[in-house]
Amino acid sequence: MANAKSKTTEVKKPLTKSQIIANIAETTSLAKRDVQSVLDALTDEIKTSLGKKGPGAFVLPGLLKIDKKHVKAQLAKKNVPNPLRPGEFINKPAKPEHFKVRVRPLKALKETV
Repeated sequence: MANAKSKTTEVKKPLTKSQIIANIAETTSLAKRDVQSVLDALTDEIKTSLGKKGPGAFVLPGLLKIDKKHVKAQLAKKNVPNPLRPGEFINKPAKPEHFKVRVRPLKALKETV
């Protein structure tokens, strides 16, 4: 019998940081060091925007929006029905309040995919 795998079903891995920097440097004809400093500055800007004193949101125009959402604390619950095994009961521990980060694609990115 013929092999069921075709040549078009290659497993591709996401690019590493150094590969991304090399690709951008090649495309823009900038030095890798300059591209690295731009990515570091972008990372710092995202951290300050999502930090305690920041607005809680960051928008990369045309690509994505990053939001920070506050989640309230949850109390512990006893004898909650187990959704995976009907008839059994479980105890859920308390969860402290925390923040969740949500990344949403914007319209231009949705249209390209």
